[in-house]
Amino acid sequence: MSNGHWPLFDVRLGTPDLLLRPLTEADLGRLSEILPDDLEQNPASTTYAGLDGPANRAAIVHQDYWRALGSWRPESWELGMAVFRGEELIGFQGLEGDDFARLRTVDSSSWLAVAARGQGLGQQMRAAVLALAFGPLEARFAITSAWSDNAASLGVSRALGYQDNGVTTHRRGDVGGEMVHLRLTRERWLASAWPDRVQVSGVERCLPFFGLE
Repeated sequence: MSNGHWPLFDVRLGTPDLLLRPLTEADLGRLSEILPDDLEQNPASTTYAGLDGPANRAAIVHQDYWRALGSWRPESWELGMAVFRGEELIGFQGLEGDDFARLRTVDSSSWLAVAARGQGLGQQMRAAVLALAFGPLEARFAITSAWSDNAASLGVSRALGYQDNGVTTHRRGDVGGEMVHLRLTRERWLASAWPDRVQVSGVERCLPFFGLE
């Protein structure tokens, strides 16, 4: 059913094996259940002394969803997408932009349930949001970052045409770690086979929410 007041809920992204649609509140319980143990959540997130680890991680999933919707502005937005293979929810794919109307640059984040890994799905779900960004949103660049030991994430980025864009050092727990930064240009994306492999719909009415005419 179409949502006349928040048209972002009507966006759909389709790849050969996946369907991505914006997260809804009804997805949050199941999304929390498939959250992988090795996912690093924001260390600044609120935790609650009376909850165990899994319950706190589930609370963060819920509050991140509400925060992204409640703070959405054309100048700064985060679009969280539920990733489905058939009827099965298997992961999360995020796309965000700051001062997007001027900078035309997007960032992304994602994770897959453990049972869905190693099947090439991470590349498809990233390609889906890149098709949205470089298609109707007319982005110029896509950036992403991953720890230097996150071979899966770096592999997905490089397979999609991202190029190295520097390394920085950050605190990681009680030690330091290297964060690898990558960037994909609009020209490299359009020269790939992916634009023809992703179907994007439901975006036209959403353009003002991204700061676009």
